[in-house]
Amino acid sequence: MKLENKIAIVTGGGSGIGEAISLRFAAEGAQVVILEYNTDGATAVIKQIQEAGGKAEVIRCDVSNSKEVSTAFRAIKEKHGRIDILVNNAGIAAVGNVESCTEEELDRVYAVNVKGVYLCLHNAIPYMLEQGSGAIVNMASIASTIGIPDRFAYAMTKGAVYTMTQSVATDYIDKNIRCNSVSPARVHTPFVDGFIAKNYPGKEEEMFEKLSATQPIGRMAKPKEVANMVTFLASDEADFITGNDYLVDGGFIKIKK
Repeated sequence: MKLENKIAIVTGGGSGIGEAISLRFAAEGAQVVILEYNTDGATAVIKQIQEAGGKAEVIRCDVSNSKEVSTAFRAIKEKHGRIDILVNNAGIAAVGNVESCTEEELDRVYAVNVKGVYLCLHNAIPYMLEQGSGAIVNMASIASTIGIPDRFAYAMTKGAVYTMTQSVATDYIDKNIRCNSVSPARVHTPFVDGFIAKNYPGKEEEMFEKLSATQPIGRMAKPKEVANMVTFLASDEADFITGNDYLVDGGFIKIKK
């Protein structure tokens, strides 16, 4: 019960990595609050948590909308009295290089992946300062620090998440607020399956194996493996850790085969 009685916000907690984080947090004793634009998936996650005896709820929220974010955070604070953990997981992908990336697509990805993280940080930190503690985990990516082909807009936003993490950790190190990031490589989520089905119809199995083989370890990560790292960083076991980025990448950056 690493997170017993902690109030934990997980953005985008209704699917993929966010779902795995929400389930693990609840299993570790946290009261999980999922912020999700599309609440259908989150509702199913909440039901699963509650059936297992955990505590969870969902608030519909567009993380790129300032008013919706501030309203959600205020409601959480009023209901639960505190905000102990914030996981900035909500994000969207984009495929293409700087030539093919349109201004509209750049704005769309920026709004969720950068502005959305900013808005949640902007609203959470005053409450954490008031209570004298807090743990923040931002979802970055291997694309934050190395070049990935055809991921211009996505890499730009994840680079911003990486540096926002460093900035927040630096500014609040003496306020008992920790901020770290996690950088996964390719993770097997419904998004990956949908991407393959859309772009490689009839070759799903072949492309899945090809994408899996890009990881030196020989497979994609499981969402729960990313959730394991996030749970540790959000817990009191990581009290001496702040301002760091943690690779969950199957050796993608450091090991060459």
